[in-house]
Amino acid sequence: MVQGTTSDAGKSTLVAALCRILKRRGVRVAPFKPQNMALNSAVTVDGGEIGRAQALQALACGLQPHTDFNPVLLKPTTDRKAQVIIHGKVATDLDAKAYHDYKPRAMGAVLESWGRLTAHYDCVLVEGAGSPAEINLRARDIANMGFAEAVDCPVIIVADIDRGGVFAHLVGTLELLSASEQARVVGFVINRFRGDIGLLESGLDWLEQRTGKPVLGVLPYLHGLMLDAEDAIATAAVDGKTTAAIRVVAPAYPRTSNHNDLDPLRLHPQVDFRWIAPGEALPPADLIVLPGSKAVRADLDWLRAHGHDRAIARHLRYGGKVIGLCGGYQMLGRSIADPLGLEGQPGTTPGLGFLAVDTTLETEKQLRNVSGHLHLEGGPAMTGYEIHLGVTGGDGLTRAAVQLADGRSDGAISADDQVLGTYCHGVFDHPEALAALLRWAGAGEVDHVDFAARREADLDRLADSVEAALDREKLAAILPGFG
Repeated sequence: MVQGTTSDAGKSTLVAALCRILKRRGVRVAPFKPQNMALNSAVTVDGGEIGRAQALQALACGLQPHTDFNPVLLKPTTDRKAQVIIHGKVATDLDAKAYHDYKPRAMGAVLESWGRLTAHYDCVLVEGAGSPAEINLRARDIANMGFAEAVDCPVIIVADIDRGGVFAHLVGTLELLSASEQARVVGFVINRFRGDIGLLESGLDWLEQRTGKPVLGVLPYLHGLMLDAEDAIATAAVDGKTTAAIRVVAPAYPRTSNHNDLDPLRLHPQVDFRWIAPGEALPPADLIVLPGSKAVRADLDWLRAHGHDRAIARHLRYGGKVIGLCGGYQMLGRSIADPLGLEGQPGTTPGLGFLAVDTTLETEKQLRNVSGHLHLEGGPAMTGYEIHLGVTGGDGLTRAAVQLADGRSDGAISADDQVLGTYCHGVFDHPEALAALLRWAGAGEVDHVDFAARREADLDRLADSVEAALDREKLAAILPGFG
């Protein structure tokens, strides 16, 4: 099990790297995260949803994503409440205190999945959540040491040296664990190091002497990896951009979900892409993208409060294009009704009114992987997935955005051809679909970039780097197939 001193310490990437290393060595390996809290999710082969990090780790193992890889997923709807997903399906909505009482039931689901995975695979690589030293969450813990103790699993602790204080993070984390928890820590990994390793060696020696735990490796800082983020929106500038063929912006509203949908835009060498942070005005652009949302009506209110509704209307008057994905598609319609209060207080919120459609939120979540083609010039192929509560209807559906392989139509394109909405996440991932959407938005001819191939290459690059940096002899004793 890989646990971290903090969130974003490198747990997800280290597990992904180890998954790919063992897979290349012929080990039957699978990823596992008992409990995940994230608004980025993926649809599984068995018709549920899990965190995107576990879908990426499954890819590293050469496996289709499965709900057993992440049996408990928490999707925050407010700062105090989250949707609880058990084995890929919505179980309930709970606040933090109620979820604490619910944890024994959640642990039952975790152990069911653990049993199935350990019976089927040679090695299961487990990812923790947050930090094991969050002492206020120790009781009934199912995400870190509570799980490790329950199944008698050895633990590696990873820390991010790039953010500073790495020795304090590691020593402090270890000190805050119980004696039995300390005993199951088999070593440390230091992540995102840049510089002369010789300058770090005295600190590594001190750490090993102070704690009695070995340093299993120091991982280098890898620039430009294209790996799906678990939750935080990636805002860093992308190196190697050529002259932009198109400028694209997207507002980062408070409950933005599946923001990795926009990674192909952010990483495309000919696209000048920018997330617009709270408090920033929408700047001039060729294309505005409204991403998904876990609380669509609340995020639509947020858009209006920031004046983005007026900015989008002005953008369209001057001939710009707009694309809405999932919740963003719902916002572009005439109304969003939530009669059951599934995402907040019951009621109806007027939409932006740029598409002649209306949405009603219903209890049954739509979860499916999809493929088909876009209703754009050339009928480009697309692949993706649906995760949504809403059912959308209206005259605007007569001009569908997508024809799906299962015979259904999806989404809408406005009569003036300026606004496109779809429930299909991942619509930018397919090279043909991405190029066609960029042409539709005014880019002209652009390069076809295969982001699936790029992701595979970056997983191999990550695995190569981690394999070279880790101490094989020390790891061989605890990780089958690593020696």
